[in-house]
Amino acid sequence: MIDLTSTPIILVAILGGVGVILPVISVARKEHGTTSFYGAIALGALFASIGYVIYQVVSHQVAPAAIFTKDVLANDTFGALFAIAMLIVSIITTVGSLSFMKKQAHPAVYFSLILLSSIGMVLIAYSTDLVMLFVAWELMSIPTYVLAGFLKKNPSSNEAALKYFLFGALSSAIIIYGISIAYGLTGSTNIGDVIHTFATIDPTMLPLALLAIAMFIAGFGFKMGLVPFHMWLPDTYEGAPPTISALLAAGTKKAGFAAALRIIVMGTVALSLDWTFALGIIAVMTMTVGNIAAIMQKNLARILAYSSIGHAGYILIGLAIAPYTTIGIQGSLFHILNHAVMKGAAFIAVAGITVTLASSHLDKIKGLGRSMPITSLGLVISLLALAGVPPLNGFWSKLILFGAAINAGAAAPWAPWLAIAGVLNSA
Repeated sequence: MIDLTSTPIILVAILGGVGVILPVISVARKEHGTTSFYGAIALGALFASIGYVIYQVVSHQVAPAAIFTKDVLANDTFGALFAIAMLIVSIITTVGSLSFMKKQAHPAVYFSLILLSSIGMVLIAYSTDLVMLFVAWELMSIPTYVLAGFLKKNPSSNEAALKYFLFGALSSAIIIYGISIAYGLTGSTNIGDVIHTFATIDPTMLPLALLAIAMFIAGFGFKMGLVPFHMWLPDTYEGAPPTISALLAAGTKKAGFAAALRIIVMGTVALSLDWTFALGIIAVMTMTVGNIAAIMQKNLARILAYSSIGHAGYILIGLAIAPYTTIGIQGSLFHILNHAVMKGAAFIAVAGITVTLASSHLDKIKGLGRSMPITSLGLVISLLALAGVPPLNGFWSKLILFGAAINAGAAAPWAPWLAIAGVLNSA
């Protein structure tokens, strides 16, 4: 029985309540409310939510580690960490949208969709049941399909929304297929029960279990932007409103990693698979393709989009070496938090540039330091942090990841090569 005072339930009540009320207020006021009015209400809900999560963690009212319960939601530190990261991204997106939405229609609907998507992201972090996770996944995704195409008169925004929807629907179909296989093998959708059954599965059923894990990797890989599931990402990030690109790159992407950590890592460990080398190869491919492609771009949004692909590779290093050292997972979690904040800030800076200069193309933003000094400074700091330049936060999370890969070399001789690839890609 779910405790109605548990963290995820309270967050659903706060964010869902305000998310539903905002359009009602808009209709009652006959669209006379300003962007600042609706944005302030949304920010109030987000700050109340993140404050409650932090209070729960500080007062030790959540489980100290990732747990699997018989309920569909767990009130643990793992979920709290991801909830804080994703709520920070939602706050950054909302703040950046205050100026961006002044020239756009339907601000109440816009901020409502951000809150509803935030509910989905938070529930993914706390989910311990495959069906609950899938429902949360759709609750996160559907509002962002609309938000990606919110600029209805902009063909690029419409194209971004269509591509995002098509690939998102495909990833959802793959995930639900994996869930159906897992349920058929175990008779349960509880993640803990599935993992326990996988650990003692009949050898004749092992290929089906492997297929289920492969479906989860592919389905979540689309949202995480892993190579070769990344093809939708650059066009969507470029065409969507830049504030929503921040939400997609820094928020929904991290929800994919939360789901992956809950299911893929623990599921493959239960199957006693030597899956680490395969994840290591995907990590190297992802960071290399993302960074090389980013160098070739002339648009800030596309540069950040490909950079997001590269950072997914860095995060995957920690997952690849998870069985050999706990520091790898710690480094991944730290880098997830760093990337969420700095990538969100970078996209919000691009949003400000786009609103002011009507372009984010490199050739058209010369002299940006003189015309928009504060925005330029924020963008530079964000990019330096993402690049891993000391003493900024991105350097320390990469240092932990690369150090963990080197330490794992005693058990996995190929692991130090992940550190070498990471350093070369960061250069």
